[in-house]
Amino acid sequence: MTHSLFAYPYFGVFMLFCIIFLVFGLILFLQRRISTKFASKSREKLKFSRYECGVISNKQQNRISSSYYMVALLFILFDVEIIFMVPWAVNFKILGMFGFVEMLIFIFLLSIGFVYAWRKGALQWQSLN
Repeated sequence: MTHSLFAYPYFGVFMLFCIIFLVFGLILFLQRRISTKFASKSREKLKFSRYECGVISNKQQNRISSSYYMVALLFILFDVEIIFMVPWAVNFKILGMFGFVEMLIFIFLLSIGFVYAWRKGALQWQSLN
């Protein structure tokens, strides 16, 4: 029984990787050669000066309202908690009544946290003025 290189299942992937690696190297080599031929070699003072455009910017306050952070944290918290419901929904029949009661308790606790955050005003946008 003879073994050929083509009998391996990932030989095609390996050959494709090798070809892509060689083509990438060739393109990189050609790009460097062509860009050095066509690049301007002038050493003008204006060319090496700093480039700025537009109006002169005013100094802005570096104060960001903490409400942005609170809303982001609450979004991440509730988003992650809601993602925990997906495996429960997939295995709903297997978990039975025990899983259903657990999820009701989970939703109840999640809603208590949501109402608490809402009452504290963590979900309200306040103006920056």
